[in-house]
Amino acid sequence: MSTQITADSNLFIGIDIHKRSWKIHCATDLSMGRTFSMEPNAEQLHCYVTKHYPDYKVHTAYEAGCCGYSAHRIFESYGWYSLVVNPADIFRRGKERYTKTDRIDAQLIARELKDGRLEGIHIPDCRREQLRSLFRRRNDLVKDMRQIKSYIKMQLLYYGVKIPSQYDNDHWSHESRKWLDNLTFDYNTANEVLKSRMRSFRFIDQEFRDVSTSLRKYTKLYYKKDYMLLRSIPRIGPIVASGILSELGDIRRFSNLKHLSSYIGLCPGVYQSGDTIRYTGISMRAHRLIRSYFIEASWQAIRTDPVMQIYYRSHQGKNTKKVIVKVVRKLLSRTLAVIKTEVPYQIGIIE
Repeated sequence: MSTQITADSNLFIGIDIHKRSWKIHCATDLSMGRTFSMEPNAEQLHCYVTKHYPDYKVHTAYEAGCCGYSAHRIFESYGWYSLVVNPADIFRRGKERYTKTDRIDAQLIARELKDGRLEGIHIPDCRREQLRSLFRRRNDLVKDMRQIKSYIKMQLLYYGVKIPSQYDNDHWSHESRKWLDNLTFDYNTANEVLKSRMRSFRFIDQEFRDVSTSLRKYTKLYYKKDYMLLRSIPRIGPIVASGILSELGDIRRFSNLKHLSSYIGLCPGVYQSGDTIRYTGISMRAHRLIRSYFIEASWQAIRTDPVMQIYYRSHQGKNTKKVIVKVVRKLLSRTLAVIKTEVPYQIGIIE
């Protein structure tokens, strides 16, 4: 009597991806497999699998990092099942926490993939991913702007130049810039330093304006419906709306407010031992960039939105940081509601 195979043979590939090389570990249903290095080339891996595992159902996984999602998309084009995972989600046994090599990392990924304990992160589509790059470029320019301003102020402080009170603020008006242009020191060397820094400031300022304009333009072009829904919420401006749509992706994928809050990083940490329960503040695992934008928008909302003002004042006397987290959750609730219902926000209607 002939024996027939009734189940698919599975191949589990754990990949530790780096710029110059990939460390690969291949395991099957019946064996732990082998580990080897190769060039960072998905086609080369495909040729290897085709040659040595021609009839296997292939599962791959690698850690999210600087190499992005291009390998994941190529693997899926081969018909493979592919995951990009958060490095913190890969379980390590006791001694494995103190030993780290590329070989061990690839083996751990393959083991967790084989055991079915890995859960992939959300992969945005290419258009949204590249819009996110534009949003992050704007944030880079914000940091550069802050830095060059600090350099200019440090030079003035070093040489004992007092900034007039009307110009001593974060917003540099045309008058304040003109005052800096007309400022002179005893020797031309210091003047050249200031002129150079002012040229850098103006270049960064123009780049910042151009990138901000492009960000608003492309968000309205490709995601106009969701963009206008978010803009209907008080204190959700064009940049915050663009950041939400680029960083969070399609908000409809979040099933409820708890899911969205957990993703952003507003859920409290809990430590329990016996009868002792201690809350350790909001989670350290967070989308820090978009969380900071929501916090900033919440501070603006309690100044201008009557509903938010009443809610904030109802918690007066408590820890300010804890109260603003409550306000952020309320703002998140509005955000999720307008996208899910596709109804623009009206004060007192969607809460």
